[in-house]
Parts: sequence; structure tokens; C-alpha cells
Amino acid sequence: MRILDSINTPADLKSLSIAELKILAEEIREFIIRTVSQTGGHLAPNLGAVELTLALHYVFDTPTDKIIWDVGHQSYTHKIITGRKDKFHTLRQYGGISGFPSRDESEYDVFGTGHAGTSISAALGIAVARDLKGENYKVIAVIGDGALTAGMAYEGLNQLGFLKTDMIVVLNDNQMSISKNVGGMSAHLSRIATSPVYRRLKDKLWEMLNELPNTVSEPAIDLMRRIKESIRSLAGQTTVFEELGISYVGPIDGHDIDQLIDTFKRIKRLRGPYFVHVITQKGYGYRPATYDPTTYHGPGPFDPNTGELIQDNKLTYSKLLGRTLAELAADDERIVAVTAAMLAGTGLQYFKERLPERCFDVGIAEQHAVTFSAGLAVEGLRPVCAIYSTFLQRAFDQAIHDVAIQRLPVVFVIDRAGIVGGDGVTHQGIFDISYLRMIPNIVL
Repeated sequence: MRILDSINTPADLKSLSIAELKILAEEIREFIIRTVSQTGGHLAPNLGAVELTLALHYVFDTPTDKIIWDVGHQSYTHKIITGRKDKFHTLRQYGGISGFPSRDESEYDVFGTGHAGTSISAALGIAVARDLKGENYKVIAVIGDGALTAGMAYEGLNQLGFLKTDMIVVLNDNQMSISKNVGGMSAHLSRIATSPVYRRLKDKLWEMLNELPNTVSEPAIDLMRRIKESIRSLAGQTTVFEELGISYVGPIDGHDIDQLIDTFKRIKRLRGPYFVHVITQKGYGYRPATYDPTTYHGPGPFDPNTGELIQDNKLTYSKLLGRTLAELAADDERIVAVTAAMLAGTGLQYFKERLPERCFDVGIAEQHAVTFSAGLAVEGLRPVCAIYSTFLQRAFDQAIHDVAIQRLPVVFVIDRAGIVGGDGVTHQGIFDISYLRMIPNIVL
């Protein structure tokens, strides 16, 4: 009998030993691979978050404690251990379970999601409501480093640092969104993860802080935390999160379940805002997804034994866009391409290969992508801004205020328009015609 067969709720994890949790992690990986090979879905990000998910549910008392998942690309293990194991074969199927967290599905899905960057703001709202109502439970936001390219995440962090609310932000850092991450924050996280000075300080001072007995007063714990952060500061190793007023812990090996559980147990007894930096590998445990996490981010059906994708090689509109735009740009130096972390999804990888200096992936930052395109147009360039229909909704104001009102020549290429099948309600591109046709100066 598999250990997984006995797991129906997070409470069932509590009686397992660390050795059994490690076996369970491998069983869940196999279960996800076999299911997604039939249904399609988000494979690589979920394989990378198995141990992290088990550790969170093992230490915290869900659903009393609240876990809010950003995007939801990494929530399959969460679904499997929260009562949806027997329905997992219906993943992304009509009448089946959603590929993303859904409040209609389970009390464990605290906040519905599908678009990046929402978890910290939602979790902070929940935490503040808890305090106003005089309740007592932990709130944990789990966000990927790709979602940290979204401006809304920093708006949430900014308020969290100001309010000093008791809340935990867990960063699942695999250096990927769908493709390789871009931007200054990615470089900052990478410097933290590879700094030997930071690691030594973290190991010694974190041990000092958390080896204090449970009877030690909260002011004493806070004093130790302040000493720890002051020494880090003197060593020139502070993080942007600490500068915002949020205590930083990490980096931690996201596949070492012993270390994850130990860290979360220690943080659970502390109060205030904490940022826990966890390093994971996208596609962990499945060789094809490890070597090509972009392709296996959200594959269709595939052979689970070989990893070979079951697909045809028909020319798609996305491929046609990338190739045609590259041909046009070769003859017109004004043409530039812009996308928001959707280089492969929109077909612009073909443009990037031929004209890399004129192709801009701005990360998961649709609002910035649109206004950035407007700035390019001001100077006489002809930006082609390629964004999925459902994500362009986030830049509605920028499309009006920064492009249309100023009559700037920006071309929006809207991918995944209409019904997009298995990705569910958050990804259906069914509003674009209605919300764009009301904007003046747009040719649709």
C-alpha cells in the first residue's frame, strides 16, 4: 500500500515520520507525472514544489491557518492532499477540478487565482481582517520569483513592511516563470543565494535565534532578531525585503524536507512579517522537465516513460506571428517586439533569435509592457506588444491613458483570445472585444 493512499487531508500528514514524508513526496511526483501525461497541465512548476507543499501543510494547521498560492501553477500537491486525490484524473477536464486554486472547490483554496502577483495583497488583507476580528491563526503567501516581476507584489510588500502585520511570505525561487526570469530582482535573489557571507551569517544567527526555548519572551526574541539583522547590515548583506521592514530567512533548500519543516516550525512561533526564501528546481525529479522546464511548464499529453510530447507540428497563429514579424522587422528597423513573460507562448522566440536587441521580455508586468511600448512609440518606433488576452485585462488603464488617448501607434497582438479550454475561468480570453471596442482611437 502506498503512503499516498492513506492521505486524504493535511491532518493525515502529522503522524508521518520524515522518512515517510520523503517517500510520499516521490509517490506524489509519480502521481502527478502519470496524471498530467494524460490530461496535460502545469508539470514542471508542480514537480518543483512537492516538498515545500508537504512541509507547509505538515507544520501549519490548515484550513485554520491560511495558505494563499500565487498564480496556482504549483498547487497540484496541495490539491492532492486536501481531498481531491480521487478526482485528480479530471484535472482541467470539463466538469473536473481546476488547474488552479478555486474557492468553489475546497475550503483549503483560500483565494482563487490564475494571474501572477496577487498572493501578498490578498494574504495581507486576510491577515489584517484576522487582527480586526481578534482571531488567531497564521497567514502564508506562497509566491514564485517569476511573480516578483509583477508590480502588485511590491505594492503588497510595501504595505506589509509598514503595517508589520503577522504574516509569512514564502518565495519559491526556481529562477523561472515560464521561461528564464529577467530583471533586477532576479539578479538580486541570485546574489543572495550565492553569497557565502550571507549563508554563514544565516546559519549561525538563525540557529541562535531559534534555539531559544519557548518560554523566552517576545521582546527577547525580537531583540535577537534585530541583532541578527544589524550584523547582516554591517556585512553589507541586507536584502530589499529587510529594507522594507520584513525579516528575511534563507536561502533554504526547497527539496530538503527536514530543513523546510525545521524552518517553518521555528517561524511559526514568531510574530511579525517574515520572508522565507526557498530555492527549488523547476521539474525536480523528472529528467525531461529538469532539462527543459520551459517546454514542460504546461505541456499537453506526453509519454511519461520517455517524456516525448504527443503533439502535431501544425503551424499555429503564435508561430506565424513570430516568424512573420521577424521578416517584417528585417526590412523595417522601426519594428520592435514586447511581451510580458510570454516569449514562447506568443511565438516571439523566433523574433528573439533573429533580432535579440529589438525584442523585450519585461517579465510578468503587463502594465509596464504597455506603457513601455507607448514610450517606444513616442520616439518613432513601431512596437508590437504581444500579450495573452486574459493578461491584457491588467493593463486596461494603460491602453486607454498611455496609448489610445495620445494616439500612439502601438500594435497589440492578443494571443489566446476566446475560449482556451483547460486553463479555466481565469484564463478565458472572452472579454477583449468588449473592453477594447469602447476605447477611442483603437482600430480593432
